[in-house]
Amino acid sequence: MHLDDLPLPDTPAARAAVEVARRFHSPAFVNHGLRSYLWAAAAARTQGLAVDDELLFVSAVLHDLGLEAPFDSHTLPFEEAGGLVAWVFAAGAGWSEQRRDRAAEIIVAHMADAVDPAVDAEGHLLEIATGLDISGRHAEAWDAGLRAEVLAAYPRLTLADEFLVCLADQAARKPHSAAGAAIASGLPARLAANPLDRR
Repeated sequence: MHLDDLPLPDTPAARAAVEVARRFHSPAFVNHGLRSYLWAAAAARTQGLAVDDELLFVSAVLHDLGLEAPFDSHTLPFEEAGGLVAWVFAAGAGWSEQRRDRAAEIIVAHMADAVDPAVDAEGHLLEIATGLDISGRHAEAWDAGLRAEVLAAYPRLTLADEFLVCLADQAARKPHSAAGAAIASGLPARLAANPLDRR
């Protein structure tokens, strides 16, 4: 499998999601969202999962908006706040209420320890894709050549440093959140050891 085998969805909602991401995220976070989609799309093919590509793409591109100051909630975990932003985005895109709910659910699911693909294929894919992109979890499950192509097309830039600052801030303010659990369980060390940063 090669990068050319994984075209990015080119729909009005997909293009608008990238525009939103570029307006509110740093270049490192924009690339993280795009890579997360590509890792997820590749895993869908490997695992034989049928998915809604546009829904998965929009969820992947917008999944960290809850970390950005305009959308950061002082009470909700960042993935829940981001899911609500995606719900509003999807309403503006004219999606059905059920599809809006799915976008929010997928974004919340990306911070879960594990998601059953039989229950939520897109949530499972975004959870494993972000696990790969942030900490290199199960990197061997993706073809080395594909990893190199994706990283060359969408460089990591300063993602590790930026993400750690964001998660540490979330953990300090919301210690009982998934971000708090991630920091407590050694996220800084996992970020530092990510094989994607040692090409």
